[in-house]
Order: sequence, then structure tokens, then C-alpha cells
Amino acid sequence: MVMPSFDIVSKTDLTEVDNAIGGVTREVAQRFDFKGSKCTIERSDATLTIMADDDLKLKQMHELLRGYFARRKLDAGALDFKTVEKASGNMVRQEVVVKQGIDRDLAKTIIKAIKDSKQKVQAAIQGDELRVTGKKIDDLQATITVVRGLKIEQPLQYLNFRD
Repeated sequence: MVMPSFDIVSKTDLTEVDNAIGGVTREVAQRFDFKGSKCTIERSDATLTIMADDDLKLKQMHELLRGYFARRKLDAGALDFKTVEKASGNMVRQEVVVKQGIDRDLAKTIIKAIKDSKQKVQAAIQGDELRVTGKKIDDLQATITVVRGLKIEQPLQYLNFRD
């Protein structure tokens, strides 16, 4: 007999990220306050690189990026903004990592919360995702509620629900 289970994962659709970047790029090209600026945003794998004329323009680029993420039904919580660096010609550069997968620390936090909740389920780390198994579907659903209540910034999805 197979026990009911589901997976907790964190995946961000990079095609939609590209669409969001395209929207930001188009808006920067059209907006009057960006006229003559050299602001750009590019993606390489799961890392975005934002180049901006100054800190103010960088902040505006952040707002645009978050806005376009929301429009594409992407969670801006997946964006990990790194330290701002100086770039050539008084410009500023910032790397933004699109978080993919659940890292060890977050996995341990989630597992501890599940254990502390006294649900009759087992949680196991499998690569960059978690598999939760239990005898009763109600226990699994209660576990999802527990994890949702953790206020984790990174977006999580609950997939492969099997009974």
C-alpha cells in the first residue's frame, strides 16, 4: 500500500521571468524619466543583472521588476537582491538571484515546524525539494496549512499530491 504524499518545491518559471524582463525593458525605453539613461536588465540562468545610472534609477528598476513579476503571476519573494556594486562610468550594477529550489537551511526550518506541529507525517529532503508522507490525507492538508503559516518569503508550491 502506498502512503499518501505530496512535495514541497520552490520553482520560478524562467520563461515568465524573461517576459517580465521584456516588459521592464520596454517600459524603460518608453518612459520620459529614463530618457537618455543606460539602464539595462539581463538574465543569465537564474541570475539577473541590473545596470542603472544611479541609486535612484536602480530603485525605479526594482519597482518595475516587482510590478512586472506580479503581472506575470510570479512571486517577487523569489528575488534575492545582492549588494549594489559600482560599475564603469559612475553606473551601479546589482545581481538579483531568482531563487530556485529549497536550500538546506530552509528545508530544516520547514521540517522542524512540521515536527513541532505534532502532525502524524514524515518529511524528507530530496535534493532541493521536500517530500511529506502520512497515513491520512487530512494530516497532509493540515501540514500544508502549517507550512503556509510560516511566513516564508520564498514562494513554495505543493505538488504531486497522491493518495
